[in-house]
Amino acid sequence: MRPLLRVSARVGIVAVAGTVFALITVQYARIVERNLWYAHEVAQVQRDVAALERKRDEQLREIRRLSDPQGAIPEIHDRLHLVGSHEAIIYVARPK
Repeated sequence: MRPLLRVSARVGIVAVAGTVFALITVQYARIVERNLWYAHEVAQVQRDVAALERKRDEQLREIRRLSDPQGAIPEIHDRLHLVGSHEAIIYVARPK
């Protein structure tokens, strides 16, 4: 009986240890997966922030350009088709 009891105890210990190891492995795998997802999200947010900063810089440059009367003249010509005295707009058609 004693050898059978030893074998069954060892099998039980191995089963419990294997179960604990499997649970720990699953938890680590979930943590790694979550960390990778967070890293992807952070990278996406950083790309979005960089794009917004570039757009803001472009808009600030355009505001500065349009705040200057000399910088606003081309915009007035293009959008409103208005000209000053002694000016004319010449439309050029593309060759077909």
